[in-house]
Amino acid sequence: MSESKLSHAPNPRPTSRASAKLDLSLAELQRMAKQLRRHVITMIAKAGSGHPGGSLSAADIVTALYFKIMRHDPKNPQWPDRDRFILSKGHAAPVLYAALAERGYFPPEELSTLRKLDSRLQGHTDRTLTPGVEMSAGSLGQGLSFGIGIALAGKLDGRDYQVYVLLGDGECDEGQIWEAAMAAPHYKIDNLTAIVDHNELQLDGRTRDIMDLEPLADKWRSFNWEVLDINGHDIAQILQALEKAKKEKLRPTVIIAHTIKGKGVSFMENNVDFHGKAPTPQEAETALEELK
Repeated sequence: MSESKLSHAPNPRPTSRASAKLDLSLAELQRMAKQLRRHVITMIAKAGSGHPGGSLSAADIVTALYFKIMRHDPKNPQWPDRDRFILSKGHAAPVLYAALAERGYFPPEELSTLRKLDSRLQGHTDRTLTPGVEMSAGSLGQGLSFGIGIALAGKLDGRDYQVYVLLGDGECDEGQIWEAAMAAPHYKIDNLTAIVDHNELQLDGRTRDIMDLEPLADKWRSFNWEVLDINGHDIAQILQALEKAKKEKLRPTVIIAHTIKGKGVSFMENNVDFHGKAPTPQEAETALEELK
């Protein structure tokens, strides 16, 4: 489903939150999430490298943001009043590229250039290359600090945009995450929402075996964040949590989204091997059949 099939033509310079957002039904959002997953499989298989597991686990979250919640304009990516999405777990770039393509930032055909020389779609996001990308990613742990800076700038400039930062749960091993988590409530940054893609797997195995995060919700609460605990594959729950976060005043919100690594593809689900391994042509064919 492309932008044109959604019967939405954004104004070059929207002036209101409603004019820069889509109003898809729950069923349409669910179909779009599946479409993003198909793009993820196709582009990574063609590239022969990439990170399917964490891209698939985040597809419902990214769909909710880009196709319902966020105020943004593909025709004017640098619109000052746009909401910002920061992909801190930058290796999940394929799912962000899929969303940007479907929203009209660049043609969906360009997805086939993932990780190729001179492509605008590299393995980790690069804001100097890709329309719609807000942060160049690579080293984990930096996105929340980056998001705090953008959120503070919005307040200083008197703008009402929201900032959303998607974190990996394995990424929360990084000390910089917790320095940022301490700073955001101190500065009462209520236009910031962090989302933890809590799929319980990272590169080398289960998060609980490598660095146990639990009690994760209590950790964020102890830093004085508003904490919302949800099923990260239930789009209705995701939307409800994101709307609630926008209404929170005087402190930031973190949404702990319980997800499944490799969601939607049976042999990838909860399979740590597909954290950073491309499917073979036969595996890609099977995956796409499951995602029909």
